[in-house]
This record gives sequence, structure tokens and C-alpha cells, in this order.
Amino acid sequence: MAVKEVRDAVDIPENFERLQEVIDEYKGKSGSLIPVLQKAQEIFGYLPLEVQKKIAEGLKVPMSRVYGVSTFYAQFALEPRGEHTIGLCMGTACYVRGSNKILEKLKEELGIDVGGTTEDKKFTLEATRCLGACGLAPVMMIDENVYGRLKPDMIPDILNKYR
Repeated sequence: MAVKEVRDAVDIPENFERLQEVIDEYKGKSGSLIPVLQKAQEIFGYLPLEVQKKIAEGLKVPMSRVYGVSTFYAQFALEPRGEHTIGLCMGTACYVRGSNKILEKLKEELGIDVGGTTEDKKFTLEATRCLGACGLAPVMMIDENVYGRLKPDMIPDILNKYR
């Protein structure tokens, strides 16, 4: 199977043109930093340093403020994220029922650790505290889809639905 080359969003000049349009729309407006960061993340998928610098220059705010907001809020990612986000619950109920074994299987299948993104940019793996579905423990979400009562041998088939 041939591996498709994945271009980083910062390598696409049109993305910076779209970002400039967003900056122009919000320039001079109070409270514009977070909406611009949100739209930038929609465009690029994450907030690399060069995007943060362009936002700082465009909105005429210190780079330290842009970086501070980008790192403070969990909604912002500074590294590329996968097309699909896997959130595995590591809360007490899930852990007691074997989420650690599910995590090991996910890491093995994906070849990444928690917080990592696969080389093909298909998956990002996150460990969460609670998904609010303790009765289905252990539980994981892939994007908006919930998978419960997991066993390690179920993981390959679940991941194949997203490949």
C-alpha cells in the first residue's frame, strides 16, 4: 500500500491568504484575538508559530499574548492534529475496568503515544478524565462517536472504520 504524502497546512499559500482575510475582518475590534485564533485553527488545523506571529503582527498585539492565549486554552493545538481524535477515558471507572489495556492496544496499533498524531495525520490520541459514560466503561470517543465496554481485541476493527 502506497503512503500518500501529507502536506502541512502551512505549506499552502492560500491558507495564509484566508488568514489575512480573517485578520482584516477583526483588526481593531475589541476581543478579537480568540475568534481569530479559532478561525486560524479551522484553516490550518493547529496554530504553528508562524501563524501565531502573523496574527500578532496583523492584530498589533504582543507575540507573548498570542502564545499565552494559544497555550492557555485547551481548544487550541500547537502541533498538527489528526483527521480523527481518539479520546480514551482514563477516569476511575474506566481505569478499573481496563482502560489501561485499551490504551496499550491503541498505542500499539497506531504507533504513537498519548498526545501524539500518526504520521499519516489520520489519528491523534488523547487520554481524558471522564467522558460521562461510566456505565459503558471502558469508553473511548473517536470524533463524536462513543465506543463502550471495550476489549483490546475490538480496537483494530474500530480503527479500520476510520482508515
